[in-house]
Formats: sequence, structure tokens, C-alpha cells
Amino acid sequence: MKVEAGPEDRLREFFRSFKTEAGEYRYRKRLAQVAVVGARSVTVDFEDLISHDPVLSREVEAKPDEYFEYANRAAWAQMKIEDPEYAEQVKRILARFRKLPEKTHLRKIGSEHVGTLIIMDGIIVRSTPVKPLITRATFQCRKCHKNINIDQAGPLMKRITLCPYCRSKAIEFSEKLSTFINYQELRVQERPEDLPPGQLPRSIDVNLTEDLVDVARPGDRVSVTGVVRARQEFIGSKGRLRSFELFMDANYVDVVGKEAEVVEISPEDEKKILELSKDPWIHRKLLMSLAPSIYGYNDIKEALLYLLFGGSRKTLPDGVTIRGDANVLLVGDPGTAKSALLQYVARTAPRGLYTSGRGSTAAGLTAAVLREKTGGMVLEAGALVLADKGVAAIDEIDKMRPEDRVAIHEAMEQQTVSVAKGGIVATLNARACVLAAANPTLGRYDPYKLIAENINLPITILSRFDLIFVVRDVPDIDLDAKMTDHILTLHRRGVTPEEPPIHLDLLRKYISYAKRIEPILSEEAEKELRSFYLKMRSVSGSSTESPITITPRQLEALVRLSEARARAFLRDSVTVEDARAIIRLVNVSLQDVGIDTTTGKMDIDIIMTGKSKSLRDAMSMVRTAIADLEKETGTVEETKLYETLMKRSGLEEDDAKKVVSQLLKEGIIYSPKPGHLKKTTS
Repeated sequence: MKVEAGPEDRLREFFRSFKTEAGEYRYRKRLAQVAVVGARSVTVDFEDLISHDPVLSREVEAKPDEYFEYANRAAWAQMKIEDPEYAEQVKRILARFRKLPEKTHLRKIGSEHVGTLIIMDGIIVRSTPVKPLITRATFQCRKCHKNINIDQAGPLMKRITLCPYCRSKAIEFSEKLSTFINYQELRVQERPEDLPPGQLPRSIDVNLTEDLVDVARPGDRVSVTGVVRARQEFIGSKGRLRSFELFMDANYVDVVGKEAEVVEISPEDEKKILELSKDPWIHRKLLMSLAPSIYGYNDIKEALLYLLFGGSRKTLPDGVTIRGDANVLLVGDPGTAKSALLQYVARTAPRGLYTSGRGSTAAGLTAAVLREKTGGMVLEAGALVLADKGVAAIDEIDKMRPEDRVAIHEAMEQQTVSVAKGGIVATLNARACVLAAANPTLGRYDPYKLIAENINLPITILSRFDLIFVVRDVPDIDLDAKMTDHILTLHRRGVTPEEPPIHLDLLRKYISYAKRIEPILSEEAEKELRSFYLKMRSVSGSSTESPITITPRQLEALVRLSEARARAFLRDSVTVEDARAIIRLVNVSLQDVGIDTTTGKMDIDIIMTGKSKSLRDAMSMVRTAIADLEKETGTVEETKLYETLMKRSGLEEDDAKKVVSQLLKEGIIYSPKPGHLKKTTS
């Protein structure tokens, strides 16, 4: 009569005999590698266990606590064969299971999963520092000098008050002889793309031990294999409730968000995407599929399309990184569908987050250090960190408090978020495109004022946007008639007048697929960009009176947007056509916001410094005149100043008053008494 092999023997057989299709002993090889690198665990692909012994795989899922021990002992037994010396040295090898056949949505984890092995996807929003966790406490009796070992489990440490040998109460805990393991807690939240509309994201605490600690940090997307547990909830210090809180003990953590690809693309999808890219009208189809319910705005939609595709991120040999993500700002009158465009882009992006500046704080936007229940400090990721390698859409950015807005400076250019608070010093990745919208300060955009006067945003943030578009609500009979028909058709039929050529799901997959491509500038495209940049710079240098029309920051924007356009066509090189299309788009943006309203000339300093060259020159003239008159009279009468300016440079009184008002606002001059001016001593 044949005796059936026990679970440990069956698992040992799996480690010993499992072969790949190529005839390689996969787990014998992995165990040998574990010994070489000095690791403490071996990774088991669950699909291998299913193909080797389906019954055993089901038992591991149903009774993980029991079967993990069998697997650990089986792995160590096989290690004794592969490398006996290393096996004796470590005394224990952990089996880490991954790639379970069916994923459980975080939202669906419930009472039926308690005590079972599951795999779920999520995003880490909080992590605690790594702490030692006691697994075996050793107590010493000061009277008989005997050691008493007590195995530990649960949240509280078990102690003894009497020595079991001599009944003495002189017992003390020995840290040196006790056994500890590393321990860390994470909070894993639903991914934004998995969140049902209108629902709050759910989260679950995950406990990590031993070699799993510090494998991931806030902002990382993870796939966690672990055992679901339940712990009783309390009221105060003594009241135990009937309700329990779910958490997980992790067996394996796979950081899945490090690659650009976050949307699963099947071979059929890939075939459709490649067919689409060969369509001669692909660019037009992509544009028509982006926010089809919003009428018009072709230039803005084109910019948003390139923002979704993004350029290539480059890391130089000296460690400096150049961002590939474009940042776009929409400034405009109320009711021009800015918010709708932002929400649509956040939904279309393979990874997107929408937030409104009115309710966003610095901690909510970037990262926060919070106090945990045990009193320690923990790091929690904000919106820009959670949008890593995606799009962060920030509506009403002008309504944010100035101290909160400062938080996005670093994220927009360096694409990192640095935190130094409560003893935690950390730098988190925030490799996200920023798409922002702002309303004009006075309700409607005034084309006769500079961009910096129109919106309540510091120049340091304005200068970090690659493209800025002004959305104005100007009555136009033909355009208004078409828009009216579009809106009424939407309301009557409940669908857009024209069906989008590419449906949202396929568009998201197309963008995700394109982001794998790293386009390189062709020589022809490089010449085109070089020619445009140098031509614009030569206009600036034609005389000392000429404003600066373009800076190296715009040249970098031209390159990354050209790369994004090449990605839209699934091309691995940037063509002249791409370069010319982007030059046109950048010119449109500069025509909107980079024009000196006094001279009508293009002046990039309006975006870079908030002041046009003509304003800076006028300010310089006024300061010089005040300094000269001060030498004669001490304080300067305003009327005399305006007369002097009119004689010297022909500056009209109204213009001079505007400049004086600006100088007073900036604290460069002050008024010691009404009608008199004086320079501030620096």
C-alpha cells in the first residue's frame, strides 16, 4: 500500500524537480543564486506551482499559515543539497509567492478572505520607519541565572513575573539574547484608475517583515501577495467592539509602477494600435478623440495631446536629469470649459489625478509627515507623488494659498518632492506632467495687460510652463452658432454630434503603448529647431532696445514637445514635420502671452520675469530721474518728476504714474508724505 506524501514532501519535490520548457531546474538554480547573493528568501511563481501540482497550489491559497512553514522547511532542505554551508549559516529560507492567477480588488477584500492568500494591486500612500519586532523574548532570573524564552505573537509583548525554576520575582528582560526581525507598516490605497466614479478611495494596512522592508516607498505602485487578517477594534482602552479591521501580512511585494507601461495591452490591442498608427489621418483622429464633447480649441487640444504622450526623460552621465514631461497652463474667462478639459485629460491619461487648487494644501499636493498611532512620524504621499509617471491636473491653481503653491516649484522642474520634517528627510519621485488652469484676477482676461497682471500666480511658477494658452470668451456670430448647435445636440441626444474615431479605452492604450518609444532627434529636425531658435535670438540681439523673444528653457520645451509628437505617430525619430508643427504651436502660445502690450513686440521676459523690456526700461528711467532730483531737493515732488520725465524721454504722465505705482508696490521707492517720493536706501 502506497503512503501518500505529506505537504512538505510535495513542496520539496517541487523545489527539486520543477523544470522549465528549456529543461532547466528553475528552483534549484534560484536557490543557488540565493546563496551567492546572501539572500534569505526564494521567489516562487505561483503559476509554476499550479502546473506542477494544482491541488497543492489550492491548499497553499486556502491555508497559507500552515503551508508557508512547509514551504520554508522544504526550501531549506533543498538548500542543504545545493549549498550545505550556506544552509547551516542561515538556518532558515523563506518561500515568497508571487503571480497568483486571480487578483482581488482592494475594494472587494472582505470577511470571506480572512486567513487566505490573495494578491492585490494598489499604490503606497504611507510608510512607517523600519523598526525591530521581537519574535522571541529572553528573560533572565537574577537569582538562579536561568534564561527563560517566550515566543511572541500578536501586538503586545508577553512577559513573565515569576521564574519557573526558583519562583523568584527578580526577572529582567534581556534584549541582547532576544530575537528580533525588521518590521514596517505600509498603507496601500486603491489606484486612481481603479476608483469607481464618485467614490472615496479605500485603503488597507500591510505589514512587512524581514527582507520585504524598504522595498517600496510612498508613491510606488505595488502588487502585494499576502494573508488577510482581522483585528478587533476598540473604544478607549478597554471597550472591545464586535467589528474587526482588516489588514494584510505581506508574503511578497512587487513594485510594478517603475516601468512606463501601466495599462495592460493584449496582442489584439497591439495589432489595432499598430494599424491605427499607419493611418494617414492618425493625427486628426487623435485630436478628434480628445474631449469630443468640448467644441473647438484645436490648438489647445493639440498641446494637451502632446502633454499626454510626453517626451523622453534623459539622465546625463553626471547624474543630472532633464525632464521629458511638458507642463501646460490654461488661463481664461469663466465658462470656457477649462475644468472639463482638465478632467478629461486626467481620465484619458494611463495614470491621472485631478485636484482643485481651492481645496489643496501643500501637504495634500506633495507629501506630508503625520503622527502615527504609536507616536512615531510617518510619510504620506500627496497628489503629485501619486501621479508619478502620469498627469496631475490642478484646477484653479490661482486660488491656492501662496504658501501652498510654493510646494509645486520643485515638482515642476526637478520632478521630485523633498520632505524634511519630524525627523524624516526624504526625496520622492513626482515625474508627472502638470496641467493647470487659472482664472483672471478681475474676472475676465484683459488683453491690454501683461499675463502677470492678469492672473494671481508668481512668475517662478509661470516660467515653468512649456505652453501657456489664453482662453477668451469673445462673441463671434459664426463660431457661436456652431457651438450652440454642438451643445444643444449634446443635450438632446446625450452623445457628441460626431462619434470620436478612437474610443477612450483604445486611446488610453495607444498613449500607453507610445510612451514605450524613445524618439531621437533627426538631423533635419535638429537643424529646423536650431534655425528657429537662432533666428529668434538674433531678433533679440539686433539692438539694445530689442526684447528677448526666446530663452534656452523654450528650446528644451521645443525638443520635448517634438518628441511627444513623434510618439503620437509611433515613430522612433523626430522629423522636420514634427519640429515645424511644434514651432507653430509655441508661436501660438507666445502670441497669447509673450507680447508686450505697450510695443506689440514678442518678449519672453513677460513670462520669465513678469515685466516686459519696455516696462523695465521705463522703471530704470524713473529711478534715475528720482535719484537726480533727490540730489537737488532731498525729496522729489511728483509733479516735478513727471515734468522732468516728459522733457527727458517723452514719457507721458499717465504712463509715468503707472511706473511709479509699480515701483511703490515693489518697495523700490516710497512716499514720505503725500505728493512726494524718495528712493528706498538699500
